[in-house]
Amino acid sequence: MKTLLLFTATALAEIIGCYLPWLWLKQGKPVWLLLPAAASLALFVWLLTLHDTSGAGRVYAAYGGVYIAVALAWLWAVDGIRPTAWDVAGVLVALAGMAIIMFQPKH
Repeated sequence: MKTLLLFTATALAEIIGCYLPWLWLKQGKPVWLLLPAAASLALFVWLLTLHDTSGAGRVYAAYGGVYIAVALAWLWAVDGIRPTAWDVAGVLVALAGMAIIMFQPKH
């Protein structure tokens, strides 16, 4: 559960760090949004280092599964677009991949 919560926090930090510049570039929001965006991306990078696994590539691969789930939750909560059954199926496959990678037997 700790792993999933940490991955979720990591994904939120990345999404916020990318969403705020998107608002500035696409919707004409104030440029000062780049400051919290940069802080959020710095938090994202730091959070990635807290994951307990060997090899950065393994963390990135597993993180991708949770990122997909959080991004689709963001789509629904922030953008107001309800995920389709295909989106949900994709999330389940991605989370299964994350679980296989993160919870493999340790040698």
